[in-house]
Amino acid sequence: MKWLPLNYNLLSGLCLLAIQLLSAHNVFAALPNQINEQPFPSLAPILKKATPAVVSLQILGRAKTEVPDMHKYLFGSEHQAVQEQPFQGIGSGVIIDAKNGYIITNHHVIQQSYKIIVGLHDGRKVEAKLIGSDELADLALLQIKTDNLTEIKKADSNNIEVGDFVVAIGNPFNLGQTVTSGIISALGRSDLGIKHLENFIQTDAAINRGNSGGALINMRGELIGINTAIVNQGGGNVGIGFAIPINMANNLIPQIIKYGHARRGLLGIKGRNLTIKLAEAFGLKNKDGVFIEKVIENGAAQAAGIEVGDIIVKLDSHPVKSYGNLRATISTLGAGKEVTLGIIRDGQIKKFSVKLMNVSTKLNYQSSIHPGLTGATFKNHQNGIMVVKISPKSPAFMNGLKSGDIIIGVNRHLTNNIKTLNELLQENQTAFALKVERNHQPFYLVLR
Repeated sequence: MKWLPLNYNLLSGLCLLAIQLLSAHNVFAALPNQINEQPFPSLAPILKKATPAVVSLQILGRAKTEVPDMHKYLFGSEHQAVQEQPFQGIGSGVIIDAKNGYIITNHHVIQQSYKIIVGLHDGRKVEAKLIGSDELADLALLQIKTDNLTEIKKADSNNIEVGDFVVAIGNPFNLGQTVTSGIISALGRSDLGIKHLENFIQTDAAINRGNSGGALINMRGELIGINTAIVNQGGGNVGIGFAIPINMANNLIPQIIKYGHARRGLLGIKGRNLTIKLAEAFGLKNKDGVFIEKVIENGAAQAAGIEVGDIIVKLDSHPVKSYGNLRATISTLGAGKEVTLGIIRDGQIKKFSVKLMNVSTKLNYQSSIHPGLTGATFKNHQNGIMVVKISPKSPAFMNGLKSGDIIIGVNRHLTNNIKTLNELLQENQTAFALKVERNHQPFYLVLR
């Protein structure tokens, strides 16, 4: 089974035979014949509301690849040259704020881009500015400066249900705006290995290459999710696609506007899904929730009085279905945000108010302080910030960092801890020069 970054055919009131003749597969949901006892033969009224807000994206970028450096063989240097290869990409986006020209899309669509061209519904093409992005949630925010834009109305994605009819809108295969329909197949999908923060809406609406960043809408033409990924077997759509819930995006957008990236909140626990056996052991009828295995010392949860063995069943007023669901939601909330957790302790439900801490207060963590450092795990070191480990092909790896490197400065400023590094990387600059020490030899890496 192969996971692909996503990309997404209008199902109308055609007979089953016609659908089978015109489509490559028959994984489709039937459309309702009536709504409130009134005929509903067409999706056109819904699409007229939503399609003007969905745009196509043309991407020009440079992908960094590491190539063998002759110095390594001639002089024993461990440093390898990084080569840039030009590429062109496609994707989709959704206008969420017409007044300010804000467009939401996926991070993987615009990653390593230097030019982004937005194709509007009326045929206009406008160059976009990248406001910021969050790789872990796979979201990015663009801005265009032009008049006569149409924004989409957003729904509350906490109110959607399995079985609801949905429509996906995007730019598959660069064909132009295309719509497909289906139903919500599942909610809260996680542990899929697509992205770090997973709380996906699963749908059988046909999604294909180029639909990444497009809209998933309900039967009122309201945005409920951003199309993101598909299950791919042999290159075709098999009726399993995923979208990021719009509420999750709503949490991140203000942070990206203000800082250019996410400033994550940290709860300070380690947990696991509440299993049937665990629920039986605690005498619980409900099988949904998160069992707390560890409370991090000096963390937000400990400060709020949360204990090992507690079971989290609600976040604010919303049920907690899984650990992945809880982690994804908390991670999109900003540091300093106050949340109310509903917790089962000694057979009773109790409420705890928790003020989320900043991720940068953690001594050893997966980087989210700058998109270019994603994929590296850091810890404070006596001489600076040490790279504990690094994921191959991650942004941090592509920027030239290696395990064991020690970051000792940013531009002209020295830094000796994660907190200072975080503060320096929040300055409004397009590039940063990291001063790095490797094998006791200092050098600079440009972080874009």
